[in-house]
Amino acid sequence: MNLRKLIKVMFIAGSVTTLGFSQIDDDPIQKIARQLDNWISGHPQEKVYLQTDKSCYFNGDQIWFKASVVVGSQHLLSAISGVLNVDLIDENNSIVQSVRLPVIKGASWGDFSLADSLKEGNYRIRAYTTWMRNADDNYFFNKNITILNSITNNLITKTEYTYNKKKDRESVNVNINYSSLDGKLYAGKPVSYEVMLGAKNITKGKGITDDNGNLHFSFINPSKEPFTRGRIITNINFGKQIVTRQILIKAISSKADIQFFPEGGALINGADSKIAFKAVGADGLGTSVKGVVIDDQNKQVAAFNSTHLGMGVFNFTPVNGRNYKANLIYADGSANTVSLPAAANTGYTMSIDNSNAQYITIKIVPASFINAGTPASVVNLVAQAEGVIYYAGKSGTASSSFKVTIPKSKFPSGIVQFTLFSSTGEPMNERLVFIENHDELRVDVSTPKLAYSPREKVKIELKANNKDGKPVTGIFSIAVTYDTKVPVDEASESTIFSNLLLTSDLKGYIEKPNYYFTASDEKTAADLDVLMLTQGFRRFEWKQVLNKSYPPVIYRPEKTLQISGHIKTPGGKLVVHGKVSLLNTNDDLFMVDTVTDNNGKFVFCNLIFKDSITLAIQARTANGGKDVKIELDTIAPPLLGTNKDAPDMQVNIYDGLVPLLQNRKNYYDNQLNYGNPNHAIPLKEVVIRERKEPPAMLKHSDNLNGPGNADAVILASDIYKMACRSLADCLRLNIKIPTDLKWVLVIIDGVSMDETPGKNFLNALNVNDIESIEYLHAASLTAIYGARGGKGVLIITTKRGDSGRSLRQSAPGIITYIPKGYIKVHEFYSPRYDDPKTNAKIPDLRSTIYWKPNVITNNEGKASVEYFNADTKGTYRVVIEGIDSDGNLGRQIYQYIVK
Repeated sequence: MNLRKLIKVMFIAGSVTTLGFSQIDDDPIQKIARQLDNWISGHPQEKVYLQTDKSCYFNGDQIWFKASVVVGSQHLLSAISGVLNVDLIDENNSIVQSVRLPVIKGASWGDFSLADSLKEGNYRIRAYTTWMRNADDNYFFNKNITILNSITNNLITKTEYTYNKKKDRESVNVNINYSSLDGKLYAGKPVSYEVMLGAKNITKGKGITDDNGNLHFSFINPSKEPFTRGRIITNINFGKQIVTRQILIKAISSKADIQFFPEGGALINGADSKIAFKAVGADGLGTSVKGVVIDDQNKQVAAFNSTHLGMGVFNFTPVNGRNYKANLIYADGSANTVSLPAAANTGYTMSIDNSNAQYITIKIVPASFINAGTPASVVNLVAQAEGVIYYAGKSGTASSSFKVTIPKSKFPSGIVQFTLFSSTGEPMNERLVFIENHDELRVDVSTPKLAYSPREKVKIELKANNKDGKPVTGIFSIAVTYDTKVPVDEASESTIFSNLLLTSDLKGYIEKPNYYFTASDEKTAADLDVLMLTQGFRRFEWKQVLNKSYPPVIYRPEKTLQISGHIKTPGGKLVVHGKVSLLNTNDDLFMVDTVTDNNGKFVFCNLIFKDSITLAIQARTANGGKDVKIELDTIAPPLLGTNKDAPDMQVNIYDGLVPLLQNRKNYYDNQLNYGNPNHAIPLKEVVIRERKEPPAMLKHSDNLNGPGNADAVILASDIYKMACRSLADCLRLNIKIPTDLKWVLVIIDGVSMDETPGKNFLNALNVNDIESIEYLHAASLTAIYGARGGKGVLIITTKRGDSGRSLRQSAPGIITYIPKGYIKVHEFYSPRYDDPKTNAKIPDLRSTIYWKPNVITNNEGKASVEYFNADTKGTYRVVIEGIDSDGNLGRQIYQYIVK
């Protein structure tokens, strides 16, 4: 960093003078810039953003996503990390799937295959690099999605909560409505329910739905623990089957909370002060509030009203010796009184006017001048983004107040942190400002016409220019969805703008983040400025940076996959210069060798291997001795912290989605009728039966009848004893399983496979990767899988990270190891209706029409894609997002009609 270049602005009594500061060791700004440069050099900040094809999915779907990994305030595509981790997490905060992907020039893409047995509900996608783990996991990428069962689901629930006080506790009143997909009310049905708060069972009971399909009950939290999340498990009895639903509890109280935030962090007596406020309900969402500020003599000094999502701002001047309270009235009519922050007689006020499109104005007034007319000592102002200083200046001596106007073009678009430091370099005041320079990419999208027919070919052309109108080379992803059936709330979307410019730099929850990017008007800008006043920003602590006491780097960047460890003697002595060999035992054979260093450590780097591959590691002493121990380095996955976007989770996951459910049900029914192999396992509702506890090796089974309920079961321990070299060999050794699987429905980890003659994909599975095999033949067991399971069902469950078999001592000095490798990325299937081989009889009711994650514009900034529409008529929505080589972001939405 060129300190002389960065530190060049001085403001004195309302004017700005450009100076060149000398390199003086005790100059506070020099020290701040130097220490911040040291910090950012060792801790560059990576961010990850994922674009998905949509936000609502169904059992059997693919979740398609494209990742952009960027670094710094300029959002340059990162070269720090070469491996990306992506997790699919359910609403109980358990990882359902986890994948690793290679990152090439800051970009990656992949998908999740959703098992047919996956429970419907609220899910989230989490993405991060190992390097990002050195910072708070609040800065990981998170996106909430909904997953529904559309195949045989005929039960829709709608839940409402109300609250009232009972003595010193609040009672939660629950009303659950049960209806069918076509709107038929389920009246007179027995229902049992259980209320869980955290891991505790609060209450349980039984009831009968009334004539309108409603079940009413109440509960009180008997614990003093402040639970904020829970769930209700209901079982409705239809006679032949009992259907289970899990319903989210977002709050157990109607109580709202409000906080007040003086601008700059300080309220000074005698100074006109701006105070922002934020009112939040027990569900974590903003709630409307209005009120008045009164002093300790009951005199009203200010009035206020929230303007957006419970947030607002007002001004008033505190008087020395007075205390202030706010009398509040919330949207539900409830009232409350809270104290305002105490005002001080010392310090500074820092006010910022961000309303001008071209300039930002900062005014600083010392309390000594306000109260006694005494000039203050020299202060220093620093503005930084992502650890890079874009403005630095200091006041003159004996100044009364300081005001400076700075062109916004000096800053990058996004969040800039302004900090006021004392003459000795101590941080005093802080204020966040969002800078909007309108420097995003101009992405123009066009089609030859605006209206198309079903199954007609569409050609989309895009052209990307920078703010100066010059064409750019960038990488973009394109998602085309059937907008009529996929509901979109643009204000709530996570976009490349809302994420990389806003939420990725803030720790707390941001409600409707894309609202601030959907319109460019005065109200939106004012609401965004209030958000900056109420939101915390703590990627680093100034005192840690200035004192060089920041946390050490624990996790090194992963450039590629690697395997490392130590070689020791049985007595624990490190083996120096020992020979270590890595062998792939699968079909694609390879072997590499290395030698341990002086600390007995070995490293195999620059590896590329698929997930769940079995590797053998052999170690020998320098003299060829076999009696050694191999200890592998392992990195535990990050803990699953609280979902910071939990307030966005839906209690009623079916709201607005019933037409989409009906459309998807028709889609799968047609697949069944025409024998389409892409997907067609009809999942019946869960039937509750008395079952014995299945063996531990079956705990991951996706058997819809329950783990172990099968005609034949083969466990990993059985496979080990059989010593069979292929899966086909293992199956032949079990007389209950037929050798001809041509017409048997094969399911691997919950996903149905298209087993065609001659494909022989079963033998591609490594038997060491298999945790269990279940074969279903009896009609009572195959019925739940519908017509496709009529000839039998083979359920294969592969080993997970907790299977206890990922590492095994095979022989002296040899271990077998199943590491987490790269997943095989699927290619989006787009039917070609100009190909006579395409089955034109099958109705095409897809909701994701087209997906391509790697559209690269040429030197003229141009690119194009082609695909065919589905049979569905209505509005098709095209979303294009991407980034160019200079870190400029682009997003465009385009719509056309199919009729």
